[in-house]
Amino acid sequence: MTTSDVERDVRQAKPVTERRLHPVTPLRRAWAPIAVIAGWAVHDPDQTQRQLTRLTTSTLLIAIAVVIPAAALYGFLTWWFTHFAVTDTELRIRTGLLFRRTAHIRLDRLQAVDVTQPLLARVAGVSKLKLDVIGTDKKDELAFLGENEARVLRAELLARAAGFAPETAHEVGEAPVRQLLHVPARVLAVSLVLTGATWGSLAGALVVPPLVWWASHSVWTVLAVALPLLGAAGASSVGRFVGEYDWTVGDSPDGLRLDHGLLDRTHETVPPGRVQTVRIVEPLLWRRRGWVRVELDVAGSSNSVLVPVAPREVAESVIARVLPGVTVPGPPARPPRRAGWCMPLWWRGYGLAVTDAVFASRHGLMRRSLALVPHGKVQSVRMEQGPWMRIKGLAHVHIDTGANKTVTARLRDASEAAELLYAQADRSRTGRREARPDRWMAGA
Repeated sequence: MTTSDVERDVRQAKPVTERRLHPVTPLRRAWAPIAVIAGWAVHDPDQTQRQLTRLTTSTLLIAIAVVIPAAALYGFLTWWFTHFAVTDTELRIRTGLLFRRTAHIRLDRLQAVDVTQPLLARVAGVSKLKLDVIGTDKKDELAFLGENEARVLRAELLARAAGFAPETAHEVGEAPVRQLLHVPARVLAVSLVLTGATWGSLAGALVVPPLVWWASHSVWTVLAVALPLLGAAGASSVGRFVGEYDWTVGDSPDGLRLDHGLLDRTHETVPPGRVQTVRIVEPLLWRRRGWVRVELDVAGSSNSVLVPVAPREVAESVIARVLPGVTVPGPPARPPRRAGWCMPLWWRGYGLAVTDAVFASRHGLMRRSLALVPHGKVQSVRMEQGPWMRIKGLAHVHIDTGANKTVTARLRDASEAAELLYAQADRSRTGRREARPDRWMAGA
C-alpha cells in the first residue's frame, strides 16, 4: 500500500461532524400542518363553510389549542431530526422523523450555490442555501442558517468543488468580486412601463372582467376570471420590479454573481462553463433608448436572467464575461424573399449568423430575440422540411443544447440548410475539444 493510499484511508476514517440548522427553523416548519388545513379549506369551500357553522366557540378554542401546539411540535421535531455534514467528497443532508432520507451531494457535481433571504428571514438574520447539482432538476437546500454561517459554508463548498484540499478549503474564503453592472431603480421602472407584456396584461385585467359580468352576471365567475388576470398583471410589472430591484452583476473567479431583490434578497451565481444559450431580447419600445435584456439557459440550473435591462454595449461586455472569446455578431442574414410564401410578414424577423465561436439565430419583429449558442454546447443538429417548404426550397435547422432547449434557424434556403447541418456538426466537435474545463475558480 502506497503512502497516498494510507493518507486517503486516514481521511476517510476521520469522524464526520453533523450540524443542525438555525434554531429559528422550527418556526418555518411549523406552518406545514396549518398550510395543509388551509389547502383543504380552499379546495372545498362549501364543505368548509358548513363545518364552520357547526362549530361552537368552545369547540373552536379547543381546536386552536390542539392545532397550534401540534404544529409547533412538528416544526421542532423536523428541525431536531435534520442534520447536515460536509465530508471530503460530499455534502450530506439527513432528514425525516418516521421515514429517513439522506441526500448525498457530491461536491465535484456542484455547479451553483445560491444564498437567498426571504423578507422574514432578513428580519431574523438567517439565510437559505440552495444547491444546484449537475444531473438533477430539483434544488436541495439548507433552510435556515445564520447569515455568516451560510456565507462561510457557501465559500467552503465552492472551494471544495474547485478542487481545494479539505484541510485548506475553509481557509480560502469568499472569492473577491468586481462589480460589472448595476441597474438603477428608475431605469428598471421605465423599462417595465415600456414593455408590451405589462400593458397587455393590464388591458386584459381591465377589459375581460366587465365582458364576463355582461355575459354571466355572476360575481363568482367574474372573480374567478379577474383574480388570475390581476395576478398576471402584477407579476409582469410590480412582481418583476420587486424581484429585479437593485440588480447587480459582479465578476469573481467562481462565476458571475447576481444580487437582487427588494423584499426577498437573492445572491445567485452563474456557473462557469455551464451556460448553454444566451439570448439578447429587444422589446420594440426599448430600441430607441438602446436597451436590451439578457437571458440565459444554464444546464441543470434555474438561473434564467443575466441582465434585466442595460444599454446594449454594457450588456455585451457582460456577455463577454459569461462566454469568453465570444463577440455578438452583426445583423443576421434574413431568409430568402420566397420565405414570405410560408410565413407572410413575420419572415422578416428571422435571421442567422454563424461565427467561429457561436451559432446565432434571431426571431421576432415586435420583440426581437437573438439566441447565441457556443459551438461546444451543441448536442445535436436537425433539419426539418414541411411539404410547402420543400416546394419553396426552404428548411428549418434546429440546434439542441445541453439545457434541453432548442434554437432554430427558420426558413433558410434548403441547400444552405444542408450545408449548415454538416458544417455545424464539425464546428461542435471542434468546440468541445477546445472548450475550457467547467471548473470553479479556474482563473483563480
